[in-house]
Amino acid sequence: MRTGAGSSRRQQQLDYDYIIIGAGSAGCVLANRLSEDPAIRVLLLEAGGRDWNPWIHIPVGYFKTMHNPSTDWCYITDPDAGINGRRLQWPRGKVLGGSSSLNGLLYIRGQRDDYDSWAKAGNAGWDYASVLPYFKKSECQSRGANEYHGTKGPLHVSDLRLRREIADRFIEAAKAIGIPANDDVNGAQQEGVGYFQQTSLNGFRCSTAKAFLRPALKRPNLTLVTRAHCRNLLLEGKRVKGVTFIRQGQEQTAIANHEVILSSGAIGSPQLLQCSGIGDPEHLRSVGVECLHALPGVGENLQDHLQVRLVYKTRCRTLNDEIRHPLRRWAVGAQYLLTRTGPLTLAASQVCVFTRSRPELERPDIQFHMQPLSADKPAEGVHPFSAFTSSVCQLRPHSRGSVKIISPDVFIYPSIQPNYLSAEEDRRVVVDAIKVAREIAGAQPLSEVISEEYVPGGTYRTDEELLEAARQFSQTIYHPAGTCKMGNDPMAVVDERLRVHGLEGVRVVDASIMPTIVSGNTNAPTIMIAEKAADLIREDLDRR
Repeated sequence: MRTGAGSSRRQQQLDYDYIIIGAGSAGCVLANRLSEDPAIRVLLLEAGGRDWNPWIHIPVGYFKTMHNPSTDWCYITDPDAGINGRRLQWPRGKVLGGSSSLNGLLYIRGQRDDYDSWAKAGNAGWDYASVLPYFKKSECQSRGANEYHGTKGPLHVSDLRLRREIADRFIEAAKAIGIPANDDVNGAQQEGVGYFQQTSLNGFRCSTAKAFLRPALKRPNLTLVTRAHCRNLLLEGKRVKGVTFIRQGQEQTAIANHEVILSSGAIGSPQLLQCSGIGDPEHLRSVGVECLHALPGVGENLQDHLQVRLVYKTRCRTLNDEIRHPLRRWAVGAQYLLTRTGPLTLAASQVCVFTRSRPELERPDIQFHMQPLSADKPAEGVHPFSAFTSSVCQLRPHSRGSVKIISPDVFIYPSIQPNYLSAEEDRRVVVDAIKVAREIAGAQPLSEVISEEYVPGGTYRTDEELLEAARQFSQTIYHPAGTCKMGNDPMAVVDERLRVHGLEGVRVVDASIMPTIVSGNTNAPTIMIAEKAADLIREDLDRR
């Protein structure tokens, strides 16, 4: 069953060499790289539909595709004591390209030490020197090639097409408090302030579906099936031999001669493992699932970046003024249609800052996303006044949460408990981070155009009050990771070759394998993981 009606022969052919579950940031990369060998038959299963929604391809379209059940899984966390019992919406892509079709397009790799720490923990081949070639392999960098960047990959990375005065002022204010200018936070060092780059080409989003999957679909050895919701893995002893999935109300079975690869993300991958009887025996029994393979770490080690969003009213114009009136929105739309420039090319943020919450730290531990607009909920429209947003998050939180099924039925969403701010260090960092945000806001030339701190507001002053502000005004920055972690300790789920411990014929390849979350946005690292995994899979095939 190829990209459309397909042939009856292909519909009946349900045995393949590799089955990839999830056509997201990782799955599309794997489908491309594995199908490069014409002798390998690949089946790619995606629970969502095709990426036909035009808002997917317009950079600012995430305002329309997030929280939209036709493109988003629309997960919601459990009530979390660390954020005053609030539940947060966790968007995850349910469409070709996965979250790379919904995200804010920001291209960030993380820090050298992130990957070196993975290797030091026993994951050979995951140090920075080993993974850098995979970042370069996927990348088509608009600035050209150098030691850190490539130009021959399918993923287009380009400079922003929108710049505004308030963003320039923010950069100068950050420099005024001692944060160095850095034009390439994905280069020699991450620390500093500068403009983000984004995954886009000629004013359009460059998702992994567009970059990797679309060209590969021309190959006869790659089969894509959309609207295919995987129910469980098929185990024969300690070998995974295939998968069952539901499509158009009918259950189908697909057999993998070599491997099944889970690329369903930090929520979907552990959920499918648990529904298949792979996980913590006590938990599985409690929800009526027979434990077929004990692996207590499945669904544990959940990490996410929690952002505190500070909003400042200004005496100068911001994007709020450009887009809040209907006539101006029409003008913005016309500008985009004619020139592929303007506010509709806006990534999730303009300015990034990587810095230290305390001067004595060895490396940056907080990140800022500065947006030249403000809103309570972006999908509901911007504020009726001039303002900008300064969001700050802790890069390497110590708090750990979990993803646990509550039913054997894979169609019932699992329990998601982030346990935000449960670690004392995280509470200290979030307070210090707000102080740094206020330092930037208090520096020239930014301070001269700020009229008021609107959120959380100047009444929050003491450390206890700032912590309360963090609990009340924080939001996810959409980076769940770590729930099928790589390692060799008792709670590890996969080894350094991403094979599930104790089983044959199954791997996990997505952000869930991160032992510790990377210091920054997670999409580029997930693509890197898939690039490296494709080589590992081919190497293991050659050894057969």
